[in-house]
Amino acid sequence: MEGLPDAAAFATRLKNTLIQYHSIEDDKWRVAKKVKDVTIWRKPSEEFNGYLFKAQGVIDDIVNSVIDHIRPGPYRLDWDSLMTSMDILEHFEENCCVMRYTTAGQLWNIISPREFVDFSYTVDYEDGLLSCGLSVDWSEQRPEFIRGFNHPCGWFCVPRKDNPQQSLLTGYIQTDLRGMIPQSAVDTAMASTLISFYVDLRKALQKA
Repeated sequence: MEGLPDAAAFATRLKNTLIQYHSIEDDKWRVAKKVKDVTIWRKPSEEFNGYLFKAQGVIDDIVNSVIDHIRPGPYRLDWDSLMTSMDILEHFEENCCVMRYTTAGQLWNIISPREFVDFSYTVDYEDGLLSCGLSVDWSEQRPEFIRGFNHPCGWFCVPRKDNPQQSLLTGYIQTDLRGMIPQSAVDTAMASTLISFYVDLRKALQKA
C-alpha cells in the first residue's frame, strides 16, 4: 500500500500514540462544549496548527456493540449523519484496513464536503476496545472534494465498573480540514460534530 510498508508496526505506533493521549492530565484540557452528560475538551495539538479534541460520555450498551458501530463497517454509514460514503480500499490482518470516506458540508456549507483516506485499527484495550485511525497518502484523488487529514485519532470504549452493560466512550480527534477556513469555524464545527456523534450513536444503538 502507498506509504504504509508494514501495517503491524504502523498499527502499534498509532495505538501507542492514542494511549499517550489518554494519559494526558486533566488540567491540560479546556472545556470546549458540554451538553447534558457529554463533554468536549480541547488542547493545542502537537501534530498540526489546530486542536486535539477529547470527547467523553456514557453509552447505554456493551463495549462490542458500541465499537461495532464506530469502526469501519456496515453500521457506520447507517447512523453517522456526517458521513456520506465509505469504502474499504484495502484489508490487512489484525483488524486493520484502509478506508476512504466523505463527509457532508458543515456550518451552512462554510465547510464544504471533505474526503479522507484513513488507516484504521481496532485492538483490545484493558477490559474494552480501542478503535483508532490516521490519514495516509493515497494518490487517487477526486476533484470534487477537498482532501482532509486526520492526525492520530481514536475511540476508547471500556465497560463501566459499576454497570458493565454501560460503556464509557472517550474519543480523541484532531482533524486538519485544509482549504481556506477560519480556525474559529473549524473549532466550532468540531465541538458540535462530536456532540452530534454521541446523539446519533445512542439513537442507533437504541434501535439495534
